[in-house]
Amino acid sequence: METELKDLDPTRGQGLPRPQPSESNHDDGSTKDDRPLLKPESLSESSSSSTLPISQESLDKKFAAFARHDVYGPLGCGELPLEEKILLAIASVILVPIRVVLATSLLLFYYLICRICTLFSAPNRDDSEQEDYAHMGGWNRAVIVQCGKFLSRAVLFIFGFYWIKETFQISDSGFKSSAAQNEGKDESEEPARPSVIISNHVSYIDILYHMSSFFPSFVAKQSVGKLPLVGLISKCLGCVYVQRESKSSDFKGVSGVVTERIEEAHRDKSAPIMMLFPEGTTTNGDFLLPFKTGAFLAKAPVLPVILRYPFRRFSPAWDSMSGARHVFFLLCQFVNHLEVMQLPIYYPSQQEKDDPKLYADNVRTLIASEGNLTLSDIGLPEKRIYLAALNGLLCQC
Repeated sequence: METELKDLDPTRGQGLPRPQPSESNHDDGSTKDDRPLLKPESLSESSSSSTLPISQESLDKKFAAFARHDVYGPLGCGELPLEEKILLAIASVILVPIRVVLATSLLLFYYLICRICTLFSAPNRDDSEQEDYAHMGGWNRAVIVQCGKFLSRAVLFIFGFYWIKETFQISDSGFKSSAAQNEGKDESEEPARPSVIISNHVSYIDILYHMSSFFPSFVAKQSVGKLPLVGLISKCLGCVYVQRESKSSDFKGVSGVVTERIEEAHRDKSAPIMMLFPEGTTTNGDFLLPFKTGAFLAKAPVLPVILRYPFRRFSPAWDSMSGARHVFFLLCQFVNHLEVMQLPIYYPSQQEKDDPKLYADNVRTLIASEGNLTLSDIGLPEKRIYLAALNGLLCQC
């Protein structure tokens, strides 16, 4: 991996003033979105000619955060140039089978490692029925973590991410002087590592990168824990499972579990780090959606990480394409690119600790500024409307 060090003003991002309020509201920190949905009839740009058909251009403009700009087009159904068709045909016959076999072999190998290391261990359980193997100690936990990091990077290599450019921003005097500027913050209380990592969300590739660098715990659908192979691996990661289709609140809730896990990681350096994508969905990589507050309720410092995927033909961003189709096109690319910018640990001011929404908005503003990302007020509900409209226009794909 290529690494660079860049200077960052130690006062930047600390105790930022409240940004201008937007229409979005994610104060509950959960997956619930109380913003009014855009109605299908509002998709038309013309107020005087509501019966006119919706164009691809108007959809892409209204939902710019999810619009694809590569040669494969929306939903991956664009008309490809002859050169791309030839490359796609060659890669589908030669490259894709090799990559699938290698990646599957590594998945099976890592599953066996996890199975052996957890053979005589019971998954940790609490009153919310979350279970994981991430709280184990000793040699078996060390083997799971180190092998997980190495094999995750190996899978990225197989997928064509041969070089990953990493940039680390630090202040001239390091993190301690930056933390000491916060009111009431004792330098001796500074964590040796972050308790929660915050990142923009572009693709499922994000997860592989963070596994290779930090091996953190993620928030995942409850069904993931029951999948063959992947289920055990997710428990070794210490994933927090979400019952998204359920409206009941029999347990403490996702935000409560996540907050406890972040607080635990802040107190105990041996506890697994949490990794959260506060946008709640993926974008095309050029925009930053509103942040939910779940990652900021614990009032703990966060580590902001920015991911970018430069591309020439196919964008690795998983914005408006089915999963199987996207994986196939990704594997057909001979080379894929990933750039990572890791910002200094962000220590909240007392005002931000008292107001998680302010904390979330300030971290979002910092990430957008440093990553040159455009702030957008739309979110997952609008993405669903956009995908439904695209499927209506391109139903033959």
